[in-house]
Amino acid sequence: MKISGRFTAAVHMMCYIAEFEEEEKVTSDRMALSVQVNPVIIRGLMSRLKAAGLIRVEAGTGGTGLAKSAKKITLLDIFRAADVLDPEEGLFHFHENPSDTCPVGKYIHPALDRHLKDAQKAMEKELRSVTLDDVLKDLKKASKKY
Repeated sequence: MKISGRFTAAVHMMCYIAEFEEEEKVTSDRMALSVQVNPVIIRGLMSRLKAAGLIRVEAGTGGTGLAKSAKKITLLDIFRAADVLDPEEGLFHFHENPSDTCPVGKYIHPALDRHLKDAQKAMEKELRSVTLDDVLKDLKKASKKY
């Protein structure tokens, strides 16, 4: 199972915005060059990030900035903005039609659901503990290695 690339692309975008909003007009075209995806994808993510209150987008001439401090934005905030989860389903998509005549198929949900919910809670706890500022610091450390 993979979480969609929207999450990591959104984190990449948020780092780009934080790094360059004071130096240049941050646009979807500029971020698309950094993320290496079509600007349409970037604009879709920008819309989600804006709706979540994480970025501000200037009308007219354009330009994007963080809506609040990088210390107050968690990876969970970005994840929830970028990857819309069905609250009924959660992070893990369960196959649709397990057989109710098979002893495994009939009881796979009650046997597995709790573990999947626990895994999702653990992931959310970790994402909640990391801020955008933490990622920016790690980015700076990583760039000093090269």
